[in-house]
Amino acid sequence: MPEIVFVGRSNVGKSTLFSELFGVRVRRGKRPGTTIKPNRITFKDLVVTDLPGFGYIAGVSREFNERVKDFVVRYIEENADRIIAAVQVIDAKSFLEIVERWEKRGLIPVDVEMYDFLNEFGFDVLVAANKMDKVKDRDATLNGIVEKLGMHPPWYLWKHVVYPISAKRGEVDNLREGLKKVFVKNKRHDLVPVLKGRQKR
Repeated sequence: MPEIVFVGRSNVGKSTLFSELFGVRVRRGKRPGTTIKPNRITFKDLVVTDLPGFGYIAGVSREFNERVKDFVVRYIEENADRIIAAVQVIDAKSFLEIVERWEKRGLIPVDVEMYDFLNEFGFDVLVAANKMDKVKDRDATLNGIVEKLGMHPPWYLWKHVVYPISAKRGEVDNLREGLKKVFVKNKRHDLVPVLKGRQKR
């Protein structure tokens, strides 16, 4: 069964994005960092998995934070043979600030480490730069994001990798098209209809 996984820090909007793309509401914890259990939805023979958010979470033990990260890494390693794409969701508004904070401490930022890890496998990796509606300088922010992820600006040269979106506003059409291309690339045209358009409200 082919699989798409959604990964990212807590509070980056993974669940909202998941719902916008697939038209399905997923379970959310009362507060972030309280569960390691992933959300999994099946469409035909496609498995779509929303993995638990990783990274530092206030009010949660460091041990638990490490357990979540280890779970995500282990899950991807154990299922890499069937994963056809990973969507790494980042908070575009706070990404650069968090990454630079880690770098000043001489540490590898967890978001960068996760991106590099995902690219060790043969599946497609799509970066969903979420919450773009809260970003003041769009191009400067996106240029900074691609640079921190090891790509050379300008960002628009990497439109097949980095997708600026706003899940809360339903502005995810570019990412939807990117996932459709993944299905076509894997000769699974039949899965394209699972990507729903924004529902009228």
